[in-house]
Amino acid sequence: MKKILGLIYSVIFVLAVTFLLIVYSPREVKNSKVSFISNGNAKEINAEIADNPLERTIGLMNRTGLAESAGMLFIFEGEAMRSFWMKDTLIPLDMIFVSEDLEIVHIQKNARPCESNPCMHYSSVYPAKYVVEVNGGFADRNNIQIGDKVEIN
Repeated sequence: MKKILGLIYSVIFVLAVTFLLIVYSPREVKNSKVSFISNGNAKEINAEIADNPLERTIGLMNRTGLAESAGMLFIFEGEAMRSFWMKDTLIPLDMIFVSEDLEIVHIQKNARPCESNPCMHYSSVYPAKYVVEVNGGFADRNNIQIGDKVEIN
């Protein structure tokens, strides 16, 4: 029985270490320029790309700040209703939901960090293929509105 327990503990330990290495190992950070086109004016940000399940799950967790011209671009395989939460996210964010046609379909302004469980979910009103997270208040400061176009380079 002790041998079996020892083997089980060894397997659990190896799995836990593997998980931690995957989650916390340095990853290649992919970046893109994202421009919001509003009334003929463009506001460009540098966005980290989250285009796989692990990167989308981690998102902007545990960040203590975000430059005004920075954000994160979540890229999904297709258009669908999208839902985000602010677990382990430390700063308020605007979530800009973008259709496959690169049109803003919803803006969740000033999503607040989760302070207790269960965390609130913020969902798109219409299907989206992309979501851009930026500092809370960014959309208002830059007059970004539903129906505006987005360019991703």
